[in-house]
Amino acid sequence: MKRTQPMKRWVWGICGVMLGFVALGTIMLMTMPEAKADAASSTNAMLAHWGYYMAAALATGLSSFGAGIAVSQVGAAAIAAISEKPEMLGRVLIIVGLAEGIAIYGLIISFLIISRI
Repeated sequence: MKRTQPMKRWVWGICGVMLGFVALGTIMLMTMPEAKADAASSTNAMLAHWGYYMAAALATGLSSFGAGIAVSQVGAAAIAAISEKPEMLGRVLIIVGLAEGIAIYGLIISFLIISRI
């Protein structure tokens, strides 16, 4: 039987960065000023806040990257613990959920950053 290789950390990092940019695009679309007759003024207003958008994208992307690394490490240890003691399933799921919560914290921070605009 062929053993499958676990996902590499860089794959989780790329997923986190992509999630950050998707969140950035979503936030930009949600906070975009209403369509005005003068499109240049709305573009300039949006470009004036590029630092906020970049900070929000970095908060989401880097927290997702960290969560991916944490879940990969905790998940491997969780599988090992469950294989030895199946009754530890509930405790292990809580620990994996805590590691996954890092990404949610980054998303909350990005919403707080965007609400400052």
